[in-house]
Amino acid sequence: MDKVLHRNSRVTVILKDLLLSYVVTGLMLLLLSFLMLKLDVSNKILSGGIIVTYILSTFLGGFLFGKNAAQKRFLWGLLIGALYFIILFLISTLTGSLMGMEASRVLTVMILCLFGGMLGGMVS
Repeated sequence: MDKVLHRNSRVTVILKDLLLSYVVTGLMLLLLSFLMLKLDVSNKILSGGIIVTYILSTFLGGFLFGKNAAQKRFLWGLLIGALYFIILFLISTLTGSLMGMEASRVLTVMILCLFGGMLGGMVS
């Protein structure tokens, strides 16, 4: 019974951390869109902002979950980054946003998400 409660609490913590990561993503994308509206932002700055958004969001999720993990925090952070990417990939696929996107770009986003989550877990 104790193991079941421990697993359920871990799943709950993962879901909360992922939700917080997506809230941060939404806020950062709102900030980027505001900057695009008010300033003449180049595509390079916009691409950099999106990369920073991926890394910071997954870093935060990995960091928060790493605080709750007793061992192998970098692996738990990697898991958060992987789950973040999987959800992002599924949503992009369902909305048709991946149409015409190169496989190398999808791979780059996956590596950024995994790296950010793992780094957050390591720092925690």
